[in-house]
Parts: sequence; C-alpha cells; structure tokens
Amino acid sequence: MTDRTPSLTLAPSARAAGTVALPGSKSISNRALLLAALSEGETTLEGLLDSDDTRVMIAALQTLGVGVVREDSGALRVAGGSPWPVRRADLFLGNAGTAFRPLTAALAVMGGDYRLSGVPRMHERPIGDLVDALRGLGCELDYEGQAGYPPLAIRAGALRAGHVVRVRGSVSSQFLTALLMAAPLAAGRIGQAVVIELDGPLISRPYILITLNLMARFGVEVRRDGWERFTISAQARYRSPGRYRVEGDASSASYFLGLGAIAGGPVRIEGVGGDSIQGDLAFAEFVRSLGAEVRCEADALEVRGPVAAQGGRLRAFDRDFNLIPDAAMTAAVLALYADGPCRLRNIASWRVKETDRIAAMHAELARLGARVESDEDSLTVHPMKPGDWREARIGTYDDHRMAMCFSLAAFGPVPVTILDPDCVAKTYPRYFEDFGRLLQA
Repeated sequence: MTDRTPSLTLAPSARAAGTVALPGSKSISNRALLLAALSEGETTLEGLLDSDDTRVMIAALQTLGVGVVREDSGALRVAGGSPWPVRRADLFLGNAGTAFRPLTAALAVMGGDYRLSGVPRMHERPIGDLVDALRGLGCELDYEGQAGYPPLAIRAGALRAGHVVRVRGSVSSQFLTALLMAAPLAAGRIGQAVVIELDGPLISRPYILITLNLMARFGVEVRRDGWERFTISAQARYRSPGRYRVEGDASSASYFLGLGAIAGGPVRIEGVGGDSIQGDLAFAEFVRSLGAEVRCEADALEVRGPVAAQGGRLRAFDRDFNLIPDAAMTAAVLALYADGPCRLRNIASWRVKETDRIAAMHAELARLGARVESDEDSLTVHPMKPGDWREARIGTYDDHRMAMCFSLAAFGPVPVTILDPDCVAKTYPRYFEDFGRLLQA
C-alpha cells in the first residue's frame, strides 16, 4: 500500500470553469454488485465506481465464491446465483456501510456461518435495528462486542414463515434497503411472501427509491403501500438484466454544483442529469434556489453563479435536508458565501455516518473563522466577510465527504489545507485532480 498524502494546501482561487466526468454512483454500484451476485445468470456492470467501498464489496463477494472478472474495457462481469458457494467466512468490510448492511441481511437470510467486521468507526455505527428485524424473521445473529453494533457473527438458522418484519427507518435507510434486497431470498426459502413494515418515520427516502428501481431492473417488483409497508411475493427471483450501466454519482456532483455556484463557471458535470434515479440530484434545484443558473440535460448539468472571490453572494437558506443528507454537507460550506445566516435542519443522521458529521462540520467551519451553532439535528452557519477568514488546517476525520466539501473553502481570501486528502479514495479517488483542473488563479 502506498503512503497517504498527509496534507494538501489549496491557494485562494478566483474562478473555476470547465468540464468534469463523474465517477459511478457509490450507492448504485454496491447495490448493483450485490444484486448481480444474487441474480440468475451473468451480469456485465459498466461504469462501476472504482473506490475503496466498491473494492471492499467485490473482495467480499469473491471470498464468498462469487465469480467476478474485470474485462479489458473496465466493465465487471459477475456470475450470479444463490446461495453462494462459501458457507463459512470472515469478512472485513472497512467502513463501507453500503457493503456491511446489505451483506449482513443477505448472509443472514441465506444461511451459513459468517463473521463481519470493519474499522473501529464501523464498530461505532449502529446496526441494532437491522439485527432486530432479521431476528424477527428467524435469522441468528450475535454481537461480538457492544450490543447494537458490529462486529457480528451470523449462524445458520431456520427462517420464520408468516411473520411481518418490522424495522425502524429513523437512523439509517440502509437497514430497510438491506431487508428489501434480501427479501426475495427469504421468500424463496419459506415459500411465502415477505412483508416489511416500517416502525416510525423513514429518513433518506430517495435512497429507498434507488433500491426499488434497481431491484426492478434485476427482475423483482416490490409492492409498496405508501412508505409504511412493502411486500415481496413468494415467486420473486432475481434475474440478470444482461448488462447494466451505472450512472455518475449525484452526491459527488454536489461539490461541482457548489463550485460553479460560487466560482462563476460555467462548470459542466457529465454523467448525471435529468434521467438520474438518485435523489441527490435535488441538490441542483437547491443550488438554483441560491441564485445560481443551472441547466439540466438528460445526463449532464451545467452551473454558473456569482464569483465569491469578487464579493458575489448566494442567497441565505433555512432548509430541511432529511432527503439529501450527504449532499447537505456541501450546503454547509456554501453557507460561508451566503448573504445571511443559513440553517440546515433534520440532519441527525449525520451523527452516525463515517464520523459525527455535525460535530466535525461545526469544528472545522469554526476553524476557518466562521460563527457556527449546532444541536442534535441542525447546524447554523453565519457567512464570512473577507476579514473573518483564517488560514486553517482542516481535519477530515477519515471521512471522504469532509475532504471534498471543504475544498470549496478555496474561494476565501486565505489558503486552506486539507489534512489526509487521500481519504477521498472511499468514493472518488481522483477528486482533487478533477477539482484542481477546474480552478483558475
């Protein structure tokens, strides 16, 4: 393994313009990998994200006996089917929630003896709601450390027929996603439909729509009654679509949308647009509401905005970000360039991400000189005047999104240093290379 770059200093920039091609969506990539591995037949995945999180998923599938081959074109060929050949394994899944949660459900339902672990932060990210739901279905899972958190031990067990599976969706939508993707396996084992009911509110609904859309592409239609009840028929079976192309990552698009909004532009973003199935595309409309000009094509976006380095200001906002919590981090940094205080509400899910993002954003924005207030589920950021800015070394907490969103602080009047910039490898290894190409001194 190569040494990580300790820091990257970004000099103050005046403008940004150009074109960037997005990497594949992390959310879609790891879902597509799992569904391809579960489907009858062979699937060729094109445009798949190549990052730490997808490598973790691919390595786990290969350990479990799934055939995964990379073609010369870069596409990945997956030979699917279930149950998987390897019935006993010890899987290390890093800090990849999009691998850990769905694999937990699939393996628990499939039956076998497995151990799932990750980095220390993963062992601080809750999984109790998913484990409780799986136990209700008859799956056997044990905590190897603190109750409610990884690492987990999964043991083969008999599934329970005729039981409505209940799960909370207020902590992470990934728990419901994991259950939905595993449900066809359970339905096949028990010979009955599987019904999943939500216990309480659901956060990040657009991510569930991604899950349902992908399941349909792989042959399984889920009957949805509002957002409270989901039914998967006893006949549900995953079937390969043959080829599937992963669209660009809409969460990653947020940084370049923000860049165009504060740095003049035009910044053209290719790989995601009006045809996207990702909820984070809503960030484009948010940026438009701040006063930027946004043009949307089927698979591209173009944005122009005021030039912050010349005193241009975005409109202040007070907004609920429950539906797009990842992209909301970009909004917190854009608030530095607004014409008044900005409040981000309903972001409690930040507390259980790669780091406690509310605490981390508060600390690092304050390090730049901003006045910041936060509570359990909100963050308020006051705009900066030229004399307010301080040179700062921004901690990234091994969180890719901290590094990427704070790159936008380069349009203040002082240099900003990003610590451990290589943490972006989790989802966007070439981010700072792409970002740097767009900057104009």
